[in-house]
Amino acid sequence: MHCPIHYVLSYIGNKWAILILRELFQGNRRTNEFLAALPGISTKTLTARLRELEHHGLVTRTVFPEVPPRVEYALTAKGREIQPIMTALSQVGQQWMVQRPTDITPSPYGTRP
Repeated sequence: MHCPIHYVLSYIGNKWAILILRELFQGNRRTNEFLAALPGISTKTLTARLRELEHHGLVTRTVFPEVPPRVEYALTAKGREIQPIMTALSQVGQQWMVQRPTDITPSPYGTRP
């Protein structure tokens, strides 16, 4: 890969990874907290995305020696590096939502409310 943007997107370029990171910007999370905050994600998909983010060094997984075991996920320093970019995307998204043109041609890729 020669494009740095493509390289970063290979780590976080899917819907659930971005939303998981968004949740972690607010603090450590447990699996049930992710499931409550991300309607539509399955436990299997959540686990797979968290493992990918952990593999890429963006997220840490801590298992607490309790009965039953408690698992928490947190951002690493590398994971926090993406926060300014996500903040900028959020700001642009808010502006675009306010400036919605009424004469948009429907996209072949679907629309979001």
